[in-house]
Amino acid sequence: MYHKAKRHFKKADPILFAVAKDIDIEDLKVSDDLFRDIMWTIIGQQLSSLAANAIFARFQELFKGKLITPRKILALQDEDMRAAGLSGAKVRAIKNVAEVVHKGHLDIKILPTLKDEEVVLELTKVKGVGPWTAQMLLMFSLGRPDIFSEGDLGLKKGIIELYGAKTFASERKLARLLASWSPYRTYAARILWEVADRKTARIGRSKRPNE
Repeated sequence: MYHKAKRHFKKADPILFAVAKDIDIEDLKVSDDLFRDIMWTIIGQQLSSLAANAIFARFQELFKGKLITPRKILALQDEDMRAAGLSGAKVRAIKNVAEVVHKGHLDIKILPTLKDEEVVLELTKVKGVGPWTAQMLLMFSLGRPDIFSEGDLGLKKGIIELYGAKTFASERKLARLLASWSPYRTYAARILWEVADRKTARIGRSKRPNE
């Protein structure tokens, strides 16, 4: 599907297309463990992927190599989760999700059958789960091609790098930009994250060791 997205960007947004040509993105797919992915996404809130992966690896160690389940999470001690690197708020959010899934108030299995907005509605009913978490799950775990998170800092950085800060100063300009990427806004987001990451890498290389 990425090749279709690039063809669309070539016509709709030549600026995005110009950088997309040099960025390889895997096609979207549905995860085989959505509950685990929700845990990872909560852990990854406001963190780099590197930091999130490190904390999630320590979190997984609490399950001794076995499947992460709601029942097992509810049996964990909060202090053990905190020792793995989770904040108090993330511990509470993860346990809230585990509880509603365990009690049957949230059926993970039906999420792939729901519309995008329905997925967001269902997930954000859980205390501690906001729109960003739901949007990331839609993008990375449910394989939805037309999702964009306007509040994501990395995406803001990517847009500013490509289009300038004035784009975010004008709601009309930003709305036109988002509309032009549809129905492939998820791929646009993946490109923009790469743009933001490359800028960060350039800045890092430009600094002297003692700076």
